[in-house]
Amino acid sequence: MRLTFSKKMTSALLGLVSLAFASILFAAPPSPSIPQGKGEQCVEPTDLMRKNHMDMLMHQRDATMREGVRTKKHSLVECIDCHVVPNEQGEYPQYGTNEHFCSTCHNYASVSIDCFQCHATKPDNTEYRHSLSDMNAAHQSTGAGSVTKSDLDIVTAEKQ
Repeated sequence: MRLTFSKKMTSALLGLVSLAFASILFAAPPSPSIPQGKGEQCVEPTDLMRKNHMDMLMHQRDATMREGVRTKKHSLVECIDCHVVPNEQGEYPQYGTNEHFCSTCHNYASVSIDCFQCHATKPDNTEYRHSLSDMNAAHQSTGAGSVTKSDLDIVTAEKQ
């Protein structure tokens, strides 16, 4: 049985539509455009921060609120000071907009946070210059109660 020209065209068109649909269906989703922070590098490796920042912030919060230990390395204030940067007009974005460092991923992942019900959404210190190489940097803490690598290992292990 011979196919007519119109049946051949219909079959070819259906094949093309199927391929187009499959390419859309299996394409990687768009990823958020994350604003660059002010520092040369973060206080922890990027992949670690993306996976565990919330645990580090909660650990820092607990140490501060329950034990009175105030270190800056993993504090929300230090994160905001470095990562929330002004736009071309010199204005700082508000939390909730895709220009705000935290909102970029939280909006993308549909995650609601309550940090900014109490904390500032923009830097208090606009002259902030983060440097990991400076051993006297504000992130360094001396004395009892410092957040150590073993603290981070505990936080990471608890998550797994």
